[in-house]
Amino acid sequence: MKKRIVTLFTVFLVAISSTAQKVDFEEYDLKNGLHVILHQDDSAPVITVGIMYHVGAKDEENGKTGMAHFYEHLLFTGTKNIDRGEWDVIQSKRGGTGNANTDWDRTYYYQTYPSNELKLALWMESERLLHPIIDQKAVNTQNEVVKEEKRQRMDNAPYGKVIYGDVYNHLFDKHNYGRPMIGYIKDLDAAKLEEFQDFYNKWYMPSNAVLVIAGDFEKSDAKKMVEDYFGSIPNKSKPERIKIIEPERTTEKRVKEYDPNIQLPLIGMGYKTPSFKERDAKVLDVISTILSDGKSSRLYKKLVDDKKMALQAFSFSRPLEDYSVYLIGSILAQGTNNDDLIKEVDEEILKLQTELISDEDLQKVRNKFENQYVASNASVTGIASSLARYYLLGGDTNMINKELEIINSITKEEVREVAKKYLTKERRVIIDYLPESQKK
Repeated sequence: MKKRIVTLFTVFLVAISSTAQKVDFEEYDLKNGLHVILHQDDSAPVITVGIMYHVGAKDEENGKTGMAHFYEHLLFTGTKNIDRGEWDVIQSKRGGTGNANTDWDRTYYYQTYPSNELKLALWMESERLLHPIIDQKAVNTQNEVVKEEKRQRMDNAPYGKVIYGDVYNHLFDKHNYGRPMIGYIKDLDAAKLEEFQDFYNKWYMPSNAVLVIAGDFEKSDAKKMVEDYFGSIPNKSKPERIKIIEPERTTEKRVKEYDPNIQLPLIGMGYKTPSFKERDAKVLDVISTILSDGKSSRLYKKLVDDKKMALQAFSFSRPLEDYSVYLIGSILAQGTNNDDLIKEVDEEILKLQTELISDEDLQKVRNKFENQYVASNASVTGIASSLARYYLLGGDTNMINKELEIINSITKEEVREVAKKYLTKERRVIIDYLPESQKK
C-alpha cells in the first residue's frame, strides 16, 4: 500500500512538472524607447494588455510623497478622448476588466478583454499615456479616494502597518523604502496642481515603460496596432535615478508600534535583505517556506500547535528592486511573554544556521514553489505581470523561465549559509506591535 502511495505521488509530481511549461515571448523596442513584449497563447479567447512604468514610491521627493500611488487612481479618471468617469463603463460594455497597482519600484496598469478587443485595449492605454485628465477636479476627487483607501487598509485594519509596510521606516534609515508606499496624506493635501502634472511629465514616457500583450492574438496584427497607437508618442529624456545605499545594520534595534485595531500583540523581526534579482533572495524564500509556510512549518508547529504561545506564525519576503524586506512574525496568544516567544524563534533560526535541513524539507519546498509557479502562470493576466516585472525591474525578461531552475538548484548547504549571513541578531529590528491600550 505504501509503495502504491509513493507511486501516485511520483505521478502527481510528474504531472505538475509537465504543466510548468516554458513561457515563450518575443520582445523588441519602438523607436521612441517603449519596450514591447508579446506572449501568444491561443488556449482561451482572451487577451491582457499591461503597461508598467518604472516609477514607484521610492522615486518621490521629500515633502511630495504619495504621487506614484496617487496616479494609480488618477489615470482612471478619463482622457482627452474618453469622457470623465467613462473608463470603467467602456471596459464593462466590451466585456473587459482592468485594474492597477503600485509599490515602491513601479506602477502597473492592465486590462483583460475578449481577444477581439485588443485594438480597444491598446488605444485606451495609449490614451492614458498621451492624453490623461490631470486637472484640479480630478485631483480633488482622487485625493478623497486615496484617503479612504488609507483608512480602510491601514488606519482601520488590524496589523495594517505590518501588512502594508508602514513599519519599514524602522528598517531603513536612508533609503526611501522606509517611507509609506501610499505616502503621507499631508503631502498630497499640500501639493499644487502643477506638482501633480510635473510628476507625470517626469516619469510617464515610452522609454520608462514596458508594454506587454499576452493571450490570443496574431503577432503581425498586434505589432501593427502597437506601432499605430504608441509609435508616434514622443519620447522624453529619462530622469536620472539616484540609487540610495542603505548601510548595513550592526546592532540589534528594538522598537514599539501601537495599533488601536488589535487586542493581541504581534512580535516582528525585520531584516533588510538583497534585491529580488540576487540568488540569496531566492534562498531566503526557501527559508521562509521552511519556517512558516503552512501548518506543517517549523514555527507554526512549535509556537501554535505544540507550545500554544501564538495564534499565528508567519514569515515572508517582500521582493524589491534595490533591497528586499524579510519579516518573521507571530501573533501572541493571551498570556505569552514577548521575550519568551523571541527566544523560541531564535532557537529555530539557530537550527537553520547550524544544521542542514532534511531532504524531505527541501523537496517539500521545491514542490510548493513549483505549484506556485504553475498557479502564477495559469492565466495570461499573471504571465503579463511577471513578464513586465522581470524586464523592468530584473533587467531580464527570461527570469520568468529561470525561477524554478534556481529554486531547484538551491542546496541544503546554501540554506544554512544564507541563514548565517542574514538572520543574525545584529542585523535585525525587533518590532513590538502592541494594542493602543498598552501605550503609556
